Amino acid sequence: MQEKNQMEPVRQHHGAFQVAGLTARTTNREENDPATARIGALWNRFFGEETYQATPHRTGDARIFGVYSGYESDAHGAFDVTVGVAVSDATGEARAIEAGDYLVFAGQGEMPQMVIATWQRIWQYFEAHPTITRRYRSDFEAYEGPDKVTIHIGVS
Repeated sequence: MQEKNQMEPVRQHHGAFQVAGLTARTTNREENDPATARIGALWNRFFGEETYQATPHRTGDARIFGVYSGYESDAHGAFDVTVGVAVSDATGEARAIEAGDYLVFAGQGEMPQMVIATWQRIWQYFEAHPTITRRYRSDFEAYEGPDKVTIHIGVS
């Protein structure tokens, strides 16, 4: 039963907030090829440059975020990825998380394999539930520790 609970997302409503950090534009196709993948390097740069400590206007939210925004179309088009922290005053590379309903998928385990496996579960979930429509406006990963993530997918 535990496995089934992990598979089913929870629907939550979130208010708007902003995340500031480092941003790159990519596609899922590019991320599947180590020669063109950008997300891993973005995370390495975030930690290597200690962006967490250097970001001004941080809120009391200690989580680290991976934000997906600026969608060209759907899962096949280009999108922006921002690695950062919640901020009260947006400057520079800030991305807005839109208020609305999100399906929340939880993952726990060794990085980055666990995050990749959680995204695979998300894609499988939406394939199996075609009546649930993704918004493709803002989605985000919230890291609560070195081995725990919740991935929030905006839905209509």
